[in-house]
Amino acid sequence: MTASETIQHHLDGDDEKLAYLAKAIWDHPEIGLQETFAAKLLADELAEAGFQVERGVGQLPTAFVASWGSGKPIIGLLGEYDALPGLSQQVATTAAPVASGGPGHGCGHNLFGTACLGAALALKTALTAHNLPGTIRFYGCPAEETLVGKTFMAQAGVFDDLDAALAWHPGDTNTVWYGSSLAMNSFKVNFYGVAAHGAAAPHLGRSALDGAQLMDIGVNYLREHIIQEARIHSVITSGGQAPNVVPAYAQIWYFVRAPTRAQVDEIYARVLDIAKGAALMSGTTYDIDFVTGCYEVLPNRVISDLLYEKMLALGEMRFSDQELAFAAELQQSFPAGSLEYSYALLEKTTSGGFTKADLAQPLWTKVLRHAPTPLVMPGSTEVGDVSQITPTAQMTTCCWPFGTPPHSWQITAASGSQIGFTGMLYAAKTLALTALDLLTKPALLQAAQAEFKASTAGRRYVSPLPDGVVPH
Repeated sequence: MTASETIQHHLDGDDEKLAYLAKAIWDHPEIGLQETFAAKLLADELAEAGFQVERGVGQLPTAFVASWGSGKPIIGLLGEYDALPGLSQQVATTAAPVASGGPGHGCGHNLFGTACLGAALALKTALTAHNLPGTIRFYGCPAEETLVGKTFMAQAGVFDDLDAALAWHPGDTNTVWYGSSLAMNSFKVNFYGVAAHGAAAPHLGRSALDGAQLMDIGVNYLREHIIQEARIHSVITSGGQAPNVVPAYAQIWYFVRAPTRAQVDEIYARVLDIAKGAALMSGTTYDIDFVTGCYEVLPNRVISDLLYEKMLALGEMRFSDQELAFAAELQQSFPAGSLEYSYALLEKTTSGGFTKADLAQPLWTKVLRHAPTPLVMPGSTEVGDVSQITPTAQMTTCCWPFGTPPHSWQITAASGSQIGFTGMLYAAKTLALTALDLLTKPALLQAAQAEFKASTAGRRYVSPLPDGVVPH
């Protein structure tokens, strides 16, 4: 039996256990920085398997690093497990929360972390059985949804000695994510004024809400004078408690996004000047609560092509009639235009090999080749920070029906079903087989690292987090 066959045999025998772990995390959904159940479950599994586990890394109680093996190369697997607020849902085809208003795995991270754990354990089995050198690292990464986990872990240096990193994400197709994302800053601006009676003595007050509103007006004017690819979102999180009391405190929360880290830094500096001006105009003071920041993803073509090669070797996915029926019924609940939107996105991010006739089946089984030119996708992920430190690639597998809206109760339902578990096992195999080649084929790893060095032009990673910032 070859090392590749050992990996597949191990994962085929471990499928029920992995499904159990994924369902256990699904049954205990926890939002970012609160994932005590999921982090302990996964870390304990790895420790029991002989991995050396360091918990609480990067100032994050629910982050951990698990290592097995010795020497170079060191290949990392990034695992996530945070849920989303308000997306509690049963495994059902109609909206039916388990707990009204509660969290749920509406992005499939219960599958994400578990697949990477499965890949790590399978690699350990193969390296042991075939006496192969190298080190496997599993990174327990909390709070991806708020872009906090990997940024603070990167600042702590836990990825610095990696030779390459692999990640995946549940999705509605089987393809490699050979693209970039938007760099981002998340920060809150707190304005401080003076309270007063809104009718009897307003002249004695200074409205913090005026400061926040004036700032947002200024930012709205700024939007005309930044690059079109940039995005600025805001929400006033605190604006006072009663109309007849001049608000002494107000807060506005911003995301600034752009295709590169340098562009975010430039726009962010201009937004801070607007905050200063708003405080002067309103007679208030202010401070900045910097939440997090992240880089854009730097895709690696060598490893991306390798992921695709392994997916092709595994062949098309298979789903039962029962799973197909569940998926078809779930699709009926999607907003109008969902399938068309997903199909148009697929045309941009892949090299074809499909037609609209493929939409007759609700679950995607084909493996699609990624587009040769990376696109900049509109979202952000702190996988970007890892990709600026070491060669990194990621892929997606079918874990929910085609066209499923992002961050929805429908994803929660599919991620707790056998559909999600089937996609998870496929991902675990792809990741493990890819990591095996990176561990055992020096020329391949050297090519990936050479591409990385050329892409970064020797630039070293500098954390976007200001000194003294703590996760929150």
